[in-house]
Amino acid sequence: MPSEQWTHPEPGDGPAAVAAQPSPEQVIAGLRATSEGGAELTQLLTPEGQRVPSARFDRYVADVDTEALKNLYRDMVLVRRADREANAMQRQGQLGIWVPLLGQEAAQVGSGRALQPQDMAFPSYREHGVAYTRGVDMRDLIGIFRCTDHSGWDYQAHRFHPYTIVIGNQVLNAAGYAMGQKFEGKVGDDGGEATICYFGDGATSQGDVHEGFVWAAVYDAPLVFFCQNNQWAISEPTERQSRLPLYQRARGYGFPGIRVDGNDVLACLAVTRWALEECRHGNGPVLIEAYTYRMDAHTTTDDPSRYRLSDELEEWKLKDPIERVRAHLARGGGAGQDFFDDVQAEADRFAQQLRDHTFNMPEPPPERIFSNVYAEPSAALDAQREEFLSYLDGFATAGEH
Repeated sequence: MPSEQWTHPEPGDGPAAVAAQPSPEQVIAGLRATSEGGAELTQLLTPEGQRVPSARFDRYVADVDTEALKNLYRDMVLVRRADREANAMQRQGQLGIWVPLLGQEAAQVGSGRALQPQDMAFPSYREHGVAYTRGVDMRDLIGIFRCTDHSGWDYQAHRFHPYTIVIGNQVLNAAGYAMGQKFEGKVGDDGGEATICYFGDGATSQGDVHEGFVWAAVYDAPLVFFCQNNQWAISEPTERQSRLPLYQRARGYGFPGIRVDGNDVLACLAVTRWALEECRHGNGPVLIEAYTYRMDAHTTTDDPSRYRLSDELEEWKLKDPIERVRAHLARGGGAGQDFFDDVQAEADRFAQQLRDHTFNMPEPPPERIFSNVYAEPSAALDAQREEFLSYLDGFATAGEH
């Protein structure tokens, strides 16, 4: 097992295996925050689409046959197409802002498909692919970015929490929720619950994330911390965030961390299944660093050409998460051109439905902002609503004169 991937003891591990591990000084000298990591990077599918066997993780994807891999490919194509359509609609003035996920489809689809129905997911604001895997209608995401909704789905039914805009805040929410799962005895077997929390590399510099690490660790909360390291915290590179790879930070809190190829949907599925299994059996939290790349802007208000070189983007295009699955399926004869054409046609229809929904969304009434603020009626809120509506009516009356 790669020594940098500190894990709970595996069967057969003994003193010799422990003695073979490198010293912290060797680790520091050999791997830095911006290095992909060689043997430290868990990868099952290369950028060229070749399958890499793994004695440790193959069993977690033993059920992924050709048909299942085709479904993962379809997931990623549909999610990317919807993302590109939403990006275009923002440019056309239909959305106030959009947060692209281009390049991160494998990390999101792979980890999202690893979740079981009883698990809970806490996203930040870019997890459109995870939302899709949890059964959230992509059209329900649009209201957030059209500024008419905070979330348009039943988060308990989908086990997918509303988006969190404040950087890192969802980690505290997830830690508290996972602690509740532990206190209520919902862990300890295959049918137990686990929680996954998504954040980016930039969020790891926020205090909320570290507080979440502390609380989850000391209470053995069943929480997978899923960091999508897309190399840029807006314009700040990872090397300005951390001296060492982000997954190694887990050591300081007393739980395992692992780095996975975030552009490899198969590896993301396997590693996340393993981590969730650790959590639901009561072994405490796990940190996954999905090493990926943001191939578009941070948001539609950002211009990445001002702080990163085009050569970097071109290099990562060769590691495209969708193309490697396509290459693997085509090379192995698992899918022909008809399949790829059908998926693309379905993706275009999917995007058209999203566009039609967006262009035909009704404008919400002004009192909508007072809806769902509290679970129970509030006299103070009712008074504020009436005052606000009366204020607006004053403009209508003034216009009559």
